Formats: sequence, structure tokens, C-alpha cells
Amino acid sequence: MVAYDEVLASRIREQLAGVDAVTEKKMFGGLAFLVNGTMAVAASGQGGLLLRVSEDFEDEPHAEPFVMRGKAMEGWLRVTEEGCVSEPELARWVARGVAAAQGLPARR
Repeated sequence: MVAYDEVLASRIREQLAGVDAVTEKKMFGGLAFLVNGTMAVAASGQGGLLLRVSEDFEDEPHAEPFVMRGKAMEGWLRVTEEGCVSEPELARWVARGVAAAQGLPARR
């Protein structure tokens, strides 16, 4: 049984086609996409996206701070499935995650 949305993962993969140094890794029940070894975006095992962000969260439709074990994780957002239905919406989120990952030192 697959824990994440394979169609969403494929759509993310398409959005990342022109980005250098992208790898995939199963993490946290989902499929994470890493840029230079740093997680940028994931097809979440709970549906929707898990997304790295470099700026403070501002209230946006379909997005909320990512909470793990009752604590909001700084620099991460959860985007609902409804927030990434269209390709332009998904492209915006993926680009935001890639930009945040590229702004960090590369990991090995």
C-alpha cells in the first residue's frame, strides 16, 4: 500500500524537471524531493504537500504551519490537496520550496 499520492508525486517530479541536483527519498510516510540534499517539497503521506519555506508564514488559503508532535515547525508549511489542484498552484508551491532549499548550504 502506498502512503502518498503517486499522481501528486508525478506532478511534482514534472515541476522539478529543469532543477539541478534533485533526488527523491521516502520520508515521513511520503515522498520527499531534495535539492542539493536538502528537502524542498514532499508529497505528504497525509495528503497534499509538505513544503520548506524561507520566510515567515503569512496566512494563505490552503496552507498552514506544519505541526509535528504538537509543535509548529518553523520554516515548514502543510498545503492541503485543494491548494495544489491546478498546475499553476502546484508550480507556485514547488518553486517556493525549491527556492528555500537552494538558499541553504548543500548537504551530502
